[in-house]
Amino acid sequence: MASNAYRNGTGTHKGAHNTLNIKSSSFKSRPPPPSSNQSPGSSLRRTSSASFTTATSGCDGVPGRVRVAVRLRPRNAEESLADADFADCVEVQPELKRLKLRKNNWDSETYEFDEVLTEFASQKRVYEVVAKPVVESVLDGYNGTVMAYGQTGTGKTFTLGRLGEEDTSARGIMVRSMEEILANVSPKMDSISVSYLQLYMETIQDLLDPANDNISIVEDPKTGDVSLPGATQVDIRDEQSFLYLLRIGEAHRIAANTKLNTESSRSHAILMIYIKKSVLGEEDAIPSETDKSSHLAKPPKPLVRKSKLVLVDLAGSERIHKSGSEGHMLEEAKSINLSLSALGKCINALAENSAHVPVRDSKLTRLLRDSFGGTARTSLVVTIGPSPRHRGETASTILFGQRAMKVENMLRIKEEFDYKTLARRLEIQLDKLIAENERQQKAFDDEVERINLEAQNRISEVERNFTNALEKERLNCQIEYMESVKKLEEKMVENQRKHEHDGFMKDKCNGEGHDFSIVEDVTEVKRMLEKEIHMRKEAEEEVNKLKCQLGQCRDSRAGGASEILNLQKALEDDVDQKKKLEEEIIILRSQMLQLTFEADQMRTYLGRSVSGNAYTGLDSPMSQVRDSLNGHKTPVAALSEQVGLQKILAFLESEDANVRIHAVKVVANLAAEEANQERIVEAGGLTSLLMLLRDYEDETVRRLAAGAIANLAMNEANQELIMVQGGISLLSMTASDAEDPQTLRMVSGALANLCGNDKLQAKLRSEGGIKALLGMVRCGHPDVLSQVARGIANFAKCESRASTNGIKSGRSLLIEDGALPWIVQHANDNSAPIRRHIELALCHLAQHGKLNFFSVDKSQSASDTFLERTFILKLQK
Repeated sequence: MASNAYRNGTGTHKGAHNTLNIKSSSFKSRPPPPSSNQSPGSSLRRTSSASFTTATSGCDGVPGRVRVAVRLRPRNAEESLADADFADCVEVQPELKRLKLRKNNWDSETYEFDEVLTEFASQKRVYEVVAKPVVESVLDGYNGTVMAYGQTGTGKTFTLGRLGEEDTSARGIMVRSMEEILANVSPKMDSISVSYLQLYMETIQDLLDPANDNISIVEDPKTGDVSLPGATQVDIRDEQSFLYLLRIGEAHRIAANTKLNTESSRSHAILMIYIKKSVLGEEDAIPSETDKSSHLAKPPKPLVRKSKLVLVDLAGSERIHKSGSEGHMLEEAKSINLSLSALGKCINALAENSAHVPVRDSKLTRLLRDSFGGTARTSLVVTIGPSPRHRGETASTILFGQRAMKVENMLRIKEEFDYKTLARRLEIQLDKLIAENERQQKAFDDEVERINLEAQNRISEVERNFTNALEKERLNCQIEYMESVKKLEEKMVENQRKHEHDGFMKDKCNGEGHDFSIVEDVTEVKRMLEKEIHMRKEAEEEVNKLKCQLGQCRDSRAGGASEILNLQKALEDDVDQKKKLEEEIIILRSQMLQLTFEADQMRTYLGRSVSGNAYTGLDSPMSQVRDSLNGHKTPVAALSEQVGLQKILAFLESEDANVRIHAVKVVANLAAEEANQERIVEAGGLTSLLMLLRDYEDETVRRLAAGAIANLAMNEANQELIMVQGGISLLSMTASDAEDPQTLRMVSGALANLCGNDKLQAKLRSEGGIKALLGMVRCGHPDVLSQVARGIANFAKCESRASTNGIKSGRSLLIEDGALPWIVQHANDNSAPIRRHIELALCHLAQHGKLNFFSVDKSQSASDTFLERTFILKLQK
């Protein structure tokens, strides 16, 4: 099999399915957690009999020695035939935790380990005594490492990476560790992510993304923590997704066929499992519901414990004359042996308490810096074979394990405030307060409307009754008056008739009698008039009574009006209370914004040693992959949805410098996401940023504005808008004026993005963009030089493409602007990004020079022409 062939599966470990119950003490179990607030799954975890001393999350750690177990592999078919007449060179005594290494038939050496596993030990037992205590410590917030070391073909990959798809009892440490982690975390509160890498020929490669074949190691200058920001991290929700990732990684891992092993690993495999667990701070008590001192109760402080489990399957050490490696496989074997030798030197230095530990001799020792002599809990399983032919390799492996047992680590828990959870809780509390206020306001408005409607109905009914009664009484009085008048008229007519009929000339007796009848009639009329007057008085009394009732109705109406006034006053008080609530809401939002800014500043500070920046993924193609895998909305995006993009852009023109700086930060973070770029440009954000770059001399504002423009310049449509609005000239002026390396890095990044547009080549040169890019090399900062090199490479690529398509002819504009001497000077730069971009630029310049070799500029000096042609000829060769 060729040395660069990929592994299709894992080998079979003979005798691994035979189990033997041997009583032996296991490693020390995990230490108890420092906080009483545990995750929901922590109660399901089983604990061992022994434990660490109580740990704290402060600066003081818990001492923990590296635990070492040795596992013996049974004889394979080849050894059974070749060594049939010889006894095994190793004799294990698991009950005494020791083994004997035979020198000859009568002499042997004895070694003691923390655990001795025979060739019949099951995979489950190996996991329980080697990896389970480390996994339990990782679940409690500590970092942990499980590593397999040994000669090639002794079962390291079988012990760690066996998937067990056909036989579940053959599952290795990787699969069993993930099973226990998934069983003891909360899917809602906690998160698990995985990276799978291989160290091949001193190059770190991503097994989940084969195109990512040169990942850099980043060390925190203060804490010394090692991180791999370029590695792919995949979130894990169930065991099946994890097994799928392991199959992908094993398929991409490099293996080869040697005399000692048909599937010999040619690289060190490193599986990193990142765990985030949420807990509550002990000092924060949850307020009771009866506490009415403030309706804005202080929420408990959420803490996040970040731990990491590293599972390392080292490539086997081998001797060239035994493995038969040659050609490229020989180079692979040299690289493996050199990295293992560097690891052995570090362990020797730690075991002897040496003042200097050579951790920088190999990338393997840099990656395992925390595992040996650091803050992680480490378990090492050394695998050996029984064959007497390989006694030297077996002795070397045993001595490696003996030295590793002397290494002492200092375990620490890493806890951080969970700003996202705190902001989310404040948002929930704010939403509840707003909803409660709206409900109370709605109920109050409904009550006021009901009372007003009821009062109006009562007043209308009283007025209607009074009007009907008055009209009825008036009609009755008119009818009675008309009847009385009618009766009087009838009597007068009747008296006249009698007077005419009897005659005027009667005797006096008759006349006296007649006068008497007239007197009676007059008396009758007077009586009727008195009756009419009496009736009128009664009517007037009734009218007065009705007027009194009307007055009472009016008084009741006035009382309703006073009640309405009281309700209006209560409504005004409620409006004042609402204003106070709105002010408190504004205060809460300010606190949320401050927390978001603090979190952004902390992330920026932690990631400052990385070549990328917080606003653009200029040199990190995996940043977009990580963002897509996370899939979570950032606090800045949530803030823009609540406040509004137009309002944020309006703050760019604020008189307050701090408000303006924070607004630029928010716009820059929004511009880092492609989904927000179109909205920012449509809302006039690009124009505002260019105005800030032109009008303000504050270095912070210019740096942030340049970073936001660099983010927008990643979009081709935005690049043309930047050119139309004079952005190239503004960036060139800023490049010539600024001295701050971070500002120059942002400006050079923006110009580098513009250099990748074929339509802007002439405009970039005419407006001084190329000369400004080359002028920024005066800074000397590696990040600035990297962006300059990237811009030159983009420009050269566009020129080469235009020359190939016949669109452009003549000499390169880069060479005319004097870029060639700088390119030649930095062709062998120590920085890998600078060197990579310059190599691309040289390739494109060589292609362009080949097509236009005989195009000579008469104004060019003879020395420049000779240098250019000589350089192009060398590149073409």
